Amino acid sequence: MPIVTVHLLDGRHPPERLAGMLAALTERYAAVLGSPVGRIRAAVVPHAPEHWATGGEIGLEAPWFTALVLADRPADQRARLLAALTDVLVAQLDCERSLVRGQIVPVDAADWGIGGVPAAAARRAEIDARAGSRVEPTREGR
Repeated sequence: MPIVTVHLLDGRHPPERLAGMLAALTERYAAVLGSPVGRIRAAVVPHAPEHWATGGEIGLEAPWFTALVLADRPADQRARLLAALTDVLVAQLDCERSLVRGQIVPVDAADWGIGGVPAAAARRAEIDARAGSRVEPTREGR
């Protein structure tokens, strides 16, 4: 489920900087949520400078992001995620913190699909599979 999209002006940042930002966003997202890195999706949404206005000024970049999380995440964790993702954008894009905006969008597990299956069912199947793969220690191994 963990997905973050960052809206930026097209052509303002070299590809290697964007790649570094996406990697850092992924790592921070995983750290805050305690999610496996392999589940996280991060993307840049480029906008033509002439199609972007900040405070009425055309072409003034002010990055913003949207992060999707399952709705059962606690409020303090969501607040930490907002701060962590903002930190990454400020560091990677060398922008003013006051210009960065972010949004956490909680999504109910019944409304999010993983491989075509609602996340609630996929999570349940994953938990059941992990429980079934546990090997009970023998008396000698205790």
